[in-house]
Amino acid sequence: MARELVEVAITGMGASTPLGGDVASTWAAMLEGRSGVAVLQEEWARELPVRLAARLAVDPAQVLPRVEARKLDRCEQLALVTAREAWADAGRPEVAPERLAVVIGTGTGGVGSLLAQDDALERHGARKVSPYVVTQMMANGPAAWVSMDLGARGGARTPVSACSSGAEAIAMGLDLIRLGRADVVVAGGTEACVEALPMAGFAQMTALSKREDDPQGASRPFDADRDGFVLGEGAALVVLERADRARERGARVYAHLAGAGITSSALHITASDADGQQRAIRQALADADVDPLDVGVVHAHATSTPAGDVVEAAVIAETIGLHAVVTATKSMTGHLLGASGALGAVVTALALHEGVTPPVRNLERVDPEVKLDLVSGSPRRGTWRAGLANSYGFGGHNVSLVLTGV
Repeated sequence: MARELVEVAITGMGASTPLGGDVASTWAAMLEGRSGVAVLQEEWARELPVRLAARLAVDPAQVLPRVEARKLDRCEQLALVTAREAWADAGRPEVAPERLAVVIGTGTGGVGSLLAQDDALERHGARKVSPYVVTQMMANGPAAWVSMDLGARGGARTPVSACSSGAEAIAMGLDLIRLGRADVVVAGGTEACVEALPMAGFAQMTALSKREDDPQGASRPFDADRDGFVLGEGAALVVLERADRARERGARVYAHLAGAGITSSALHITASDADGQQRAIRQALADADVDPLDVGVVHAHATSTPAGDVVEAAVIAETIGLHAVVTATKSMTGHLLGASGALGAVVTALALHEGVTPPVRNLERVDPEVKLDLVSGSPRRGTWRAGLANSYGFGGHNVSLVLTGV
């Protein structure tokens, strides 16, 4: 006999991005089509082959108390600030500590602290290395700090699956609630690796846009003149909750997290794979028991790379159809790597909740291979039963989330 799935609600959200220090300011900037991309002016970036990046609009170190901030890597600071926003937004639900879990993914962890302390070691010797470096650089640091801050004893987990880490964390949170291992889960992703080494590495791969003469026009998903992605930093988290609990306490529900699909391509360490993406979307639709025709809005992974965007466009057309409106907010935030999938889930939830989806910025000449109904110029309004958020990562990681309206 098939087991009935527990309904899971999204009752709180937090974000810190290149467009704003919280969800409200980020969402307002997205609807206006603003860009957070600029040319780096720091001394360390002067010799880089590409200096385009999307830095945070609000420094989390300025939000946290100084004593607290100095112990944490930037990605941990982001996770803590964003978790506190999401928790407050959810109304600080009363839940037994053993029934509250945290799942926060990241692609690189505390790479900024690792690089800074390696530099201190090389320049000044071992005695100048910070006593905090081990806890700053470990990938599970963000989940650990947030679990301690919230008193969550139901598990503190960290999926590390490159650019799909945040989306996979949300899928894991869905499973924890459905399996009866938690009643409330704070889930999402965080990333802060706008640093010389990662940027040099991505540049050597020829993955980054070189449009330094037009920074705000550099990230252009689905546009015929796209030439690579822009590295960004940020965090996004959601509060997932058993829907019956949310109803009982009268919580505001943005959307329901109805299903998730996770596949691996097992094909290439960096290249996009249509089959893996299709399987993830179809798994998510089946898990949610949602027909493709009911999916009215799609948040595409769409990083602005020449090859990747075309593959995903074909996959969406094949699995969902041409009726859905499609947006790609990396055109404004740049690519937040491990946080990007979680931000995509936040955008999709808000689109369903508010009946509006942001435009794709810089969409001046649509790639002729892309046949989708792309939102461009101004936001698109509508009433949609369900939404899809895609997230793909190096290593062949494919994650799709299906959300439904309330």
